[in-house]
Amino acid sequence: MSRQIKIALIDDEQLILEGVKMLLSTEKNISVSLTCNNGPLFIESLDTLSKEEFPDIALVDVQMQPMNGFELVEILKDKHPDLKIIILSSHYKSSILGYMVKLGVSAFLPKNSDRKTFIDAITMVYKNGVFFTSEDHQMLFSYMNSSSKKKSLFEMDDELSEREKDVVKLICQEHTNNEIAEKLFISPRTVESHRQRVLEKIGAKNTVGIVIYAIINNIYSLERI
Repeated sequence: MSRQIKIALIDDEQLILEGVKMLLSTEKNISVSLTCNNGPLFIESLDTLSKEEFPDIALVDVQMQPMNGFELVEILKDKHPDLKIIILSSHYKSSILGYMVKLGVSAFLPKNSDRKTFIDAITMVYKNGVFFTSEDHQMLFSYMNSSSKKKSLFEMDDELSEREKDVVKLICQEHTNNEIAEKLFISPRTVESHRQRVLEKIGAKNTVGIVIYAIINNIYSLERI
């Protein structure tokens, strides 16, 4: 990996903050650049950071006061749509996964996850934009067999065109607009138009939403650890 992955930790339990920071301190490719014990402080802190200091990934606890993790995520997705977010929770529920998908969160991890899963999640979110455990995969694929659940996640009036699906596949493979344009023999501006149209059609807020949509609809198969 060419550079360190910058991590922000947001949790109202000081022991969790210190424990996670200590765990990550042993990883040479990961650094904790910011810790906060509540959502409003984190939002305020982000506004003071330079581009070089800005975190790649935020690890966000669900059960916090005065602002819970999901409320924080909704604000972050509006203000900083490119910030990747991993939700941490003591309670792993299938219903939360669907909500996570809707918000465009990159991963959902129980706090009792083992060290390897934790490090793998950070690495894969940085690399691919999303990370799913085997259990997550099973739940996501179950959505594919339930039109009502799929519709609740991505409420669409129009299906994606074949060209839009081509663009989605290349987005999932982390190609830039210029690279997609070269591969499809179209202009970068046209690629951006397709990207925006896809976001509008599926009701997603960012690239993570596009990737999750592609996985659920069997357009793209995510690499597993």
